[in-house]
Amino acid sequence: MGRSARPPSRIRLLVLDVDGVLTDGRLYYGPRGETLKVFHVQDGHGIREVQRAGIAVAVISGREGAAVRRRCRELGIRHLHQGVADKLPVLRRLCARLGIDLAECAAIGDDAPDVPLLRAVGRSFAVPAAHASARRAAQHTTRAHGGCGAVREVCDQLVAEQARR
Repeated sequence: MGRSARPPSRIRLLVLDVDGVLTDGRLYYGPRGETLKVFHVQDGHGIREVQRAGIAVAVISGREGAAVRRRCRELGIRHLHQGVADKLPVLRRLCARLGIDLAECAAIGDDAPDVPLLRAVGRSFAVPAAHASARRAAQHTTRAHGGCGAVREVCDQLVAEQARR
């Protein structure tokens, strides 16, 4: 699925959604009402590899939770923004702070709140179970599902592209 076939920019920032991308989108509630999330270990390895390749990683999520904070801390993700209803202004501020152009960003999303990001960045990906609006906005659709290696798939592709430069 794609938009125009412009040459890919060097990616300097990978932006991830959480629910449906880093997780399978299901929400589990513990006995005290806490939200539990399941993350895929291979996605974590991919994130570490993309960081080693010189690509920063940001998480911008509409929901908020301790599990996401902990996972980001474990993976060394310094740019975590939770409880964000309008994600694009947050990304614009982050890019300005880091001196990165939107064309140098890649994003992975799965639902309508991700559409503005997917349209604004240089490289955009949706997961197969994404809402139709997100799949239409994305340039690419991953083979793997959210929470099941989709992030690793994108990370592997970005690392391979960095190595060819």
